[in-house]
Amino acid sequence: MATTSAPRRFSGLAPDERRARRRELLLDTAFDLLASEGWSGTSVRAICAANDLNPRYFYESFDNLDALVVAVYDRLLDELRDHLVHALDEAPPDLPSQIGAAVEAVVSFVLDDRRRARVLYVEPLGNEAVNRRRVSAGYELMTFLLQDARARRRAGGHLDPIGATTAAALIGGLSEILTAWLDGHIPTDRDALVGDVTALFVALVETAGHIAAARRS
Repeated sequence: MATTSAPRRFSGLAPDERRARRRELLLDTAFDLLASEGWSGTSVRAICAANDLNPRYFYESFDNLDALVVAVYDRLLDELRDHLVHALDEAPPDLPSQIGAAVEAVVSFVLDDRRRARVLYVEPLGNEAVNRRRVSAGYELMTFLLQDARARRRAGGHLDPIGATTAAALIGGLSEILTAWLDGHIPTDRDALVGDVTALFVALVETAGHIAAARRS
């Protein structure tokens, strides 16, 4: 439990600043508890006690625990998306380089802080609200990847449905691969994992392109 009382921690701040600081504390603590204790150890009471906050301060920012954890999940997704965009911007424009940069970016994101993998890939399965958000976020990330790839290639015209199917396979497949690897079920090192996944994904994207081209002709 925090040893500094809430009034002293936030003294001198405007009301809006105090609310924003408390909200960030709640998000940080919920992330820590989910990653270390899971759902069984994550509650409004535990989160408030860790920050020496009256529960009324919880409800000034979030309607309930589900709303807080969805916000934690969304914050992680925003960080991952920024990480991906930076990696893609820095990589050469050819397909293998772009896919390799994306795979490396996701792997480095979860390895830099392994708590992220649990919160992104494991704990959502134990809560209906967060699991719904996980599914919708998958569609959002799929759309982002498709639009980003088309913008980088300056592609126009009709988008074949195989593109969405491929993006969904890449997103879902990578999350399952990372979960299995971090759990020790894929016996390989980081560089080999990134190389193998990149080669598989390049082959998948190229095959999808061949399918789309065959349909057009």
